[in-house]
Amino acid sequence: MKADEIDKIIAEAVNESKRQSRWHRPTEGRTRNIDKARRWLNTLFMIGFVVTIVVYFVFPEQKMLFFGIGFGSILLKLIEFYLRFMF
Repeated sequence: MKADEIDKIIAEAVNESKRQSRWHRPTEGRTRNIDKARRWLNTLFMIGFVVTIVVYFVFPEQKMLFFGIGFGSILLKLIEFYLRFMF
């Protein structure tokens, strides 16, 4: 390959990357807040998961409590999942 062919390929790659960057969202300020919210939601999910397992074995007759805490934990994880892929 000649030097001018290599320069042409590099220029096309740079132009393509500039076109693609128009479609991406800025990731400076908002990302920190979303990452902080995701960390909290993950922490609450893990705590809810452990509490759900404890309730299952300690209070086997309390099925509504077990399902309530379990589904609440899953809801927290779904919210975190939404934040991860939508923002």
